[in-house]
This record gives sequence, C-alpha cells and structure tokens, in this order.
Amino acid sequence: MDILLISILLGAVTGAILALTGAGGTIIAVPLLMFGLHLVVAEAAPIALFAVCLSSAIGALIAHRQGKVRYRAAGFIAITGVVTAPIGIWLAQKLPNAPLTFLFALVLFYAAISMLRQSKMQDDPVKNITDFQSDPASIPCQLAYEQGRLVWTWPCARALAFSGIATGFLSGLLGVGGGFVVVPALRKATILSMQSILATSLAVIALISAVGVVSATFIGGMNWTIALPFAAGALAGMLIGRIFAHFLAGPKLQQGFAVVSMGVSVWMIIRLFWIDG
Repeated sequence: MDILLISILLGAVTGAILALTGAGGTIIAVPLLMFGLHLVVAEAAPIALFAVCLSSAIGALIAHRQGKVRYRAAGFIAITGVVTAPIGIWLAQKLPNAPLTFLFALVLFYAAISMLRQSKMQDDPVKNITDFQSDPASIPCQLAYEQGRLVWTWPCARALAFSGIATGFLSGLLGVGGGFVVVPALRKATILSMQSILATSLAVIALISAVGVVSATFIGGMNWTIALPFAAGALAGMLIGRIFAHFLAGPKLQQGFAVVSMGVSVWMIIRLFWIDG
C-alpha cells in the first residue's frame, strides 16, 4: 500500500481515538507509526508531535471560547516546557532505538494507568475541595473565587514549573503530548474542576508541541512527507469521531482504550527483547 495512504489512515485512526477518548488518545500515534510504517521512535516522535500540536490546539481554542482554559497557568507551564522540549528532541536523535522504545513502552503503560484513574473522576469541583479539606495548606495554588483565578505564590509556581519541565522533555523525546503529566499535576496543585484542568492541559500541550515541531524541523528530524498526510488524516478522523462521540465516548471507552494501551506497551517490550532482539 502507498505510504501516503497508510499515513492518512494511521492519522485517521489517531484522530478518531482522540475524539472518543480525549487528549490522551494521541499517545497511540507513535506505536501506530512504528508498526504501520516501520519507523523507529526518533522518526515517529516528531510526526506524532505535529499531529498532537494541531489536535490539541483545536481543542484548546474551543475550550478557551467556553471560558475553561486557565491561560496564565497554561502559559507559565508551557514556558518552562519550552526550555526542555528541544533538549528532548536532540537527545532522541542521538540515542539508540532500543532504549527509546523501552522508555516509550514504560511511559505508555504509565499513561494508560493515568487514563484509567482519570476516567473514574467526575467533574465535581466540590469533591476536589473536599479531598483537601483535612489540610488546605497542602494545595500550592489557591483559587481566588471572586475572580476565579489562581493565586500565584512561589510554591504554586514551583509545582507547575516541574510539570512543565517534565512535559516538555517527554514531548520532545518521545512525541507524547504530556497530558498524563500536566493533568495530575494540576489536580494535585489546584482545586480547579476537571473540565478546566483538561482544557488547560490542552493549551499547554499545544504550545509545547509547537516548539517541539519547530525544533525537530530545525535539526532535520521531521519527515514532512509522512507528517503532513498523517496530520491531515488525524484532523479528519477527529472531526468524524466527534460526530459519534456523543454516542460512543465515555468512561468505559476510555478504560477500554487504556487496557489496549497497556497491551501495546507490553507487546512493544516483548517485540524489542524477544522478537527483534
């Protein structure tokens, strides 16, 4: 089958999964590119990052129009991630494929567990507050209810900066969006609703991914012949998936995808050490 057509189809699958399961669904892009087009992690990661950038940007813009994005927090986290994303891109081009594949499999497994936990959480800001009522001081980022904005303090900035550093590095190194880092960090550091947390994480992912794409292009690590049709397929798949999302999407589907992702991560390790090795 022609590489162009395969790229479009793989992108469409990624986009459909994204629409049905949320931003975490884009993490499957790298394994799809590896299995479908026989790319190594260093080749697949920038392509996946490009698709992640476009899809998360669209999601963030929609959420921003609905007033759900905490854009100051998103901008601050993204700034710290911008520093480490190019480092991850550079390192991915230097490391052998085997350790990168193994690391990606571990990250995929962890992200799947994170999605399982997230699927069980209800969008209930009261519950978030109750979780910390025993020790309110444990929340680094307090919320000014009269303005609905975060109160910036050094503990708050430090907690969010660490999540940005980790997200940027992993995005550049492995081509993952990093929502599985940002979402738990925001949930632990703030009492924002899950809708606001997810929307803010999309904005962070879009900004950091954009820097990763530029960095990959600058050092010659982006294969645009595959990236462009893959991204086009992802956008088409996302738009089609959104049509059916109201009927199919939900916690059960997220949990099913998480289980499949665990299986993919295990298969990647088995293939790495016992089949290809």
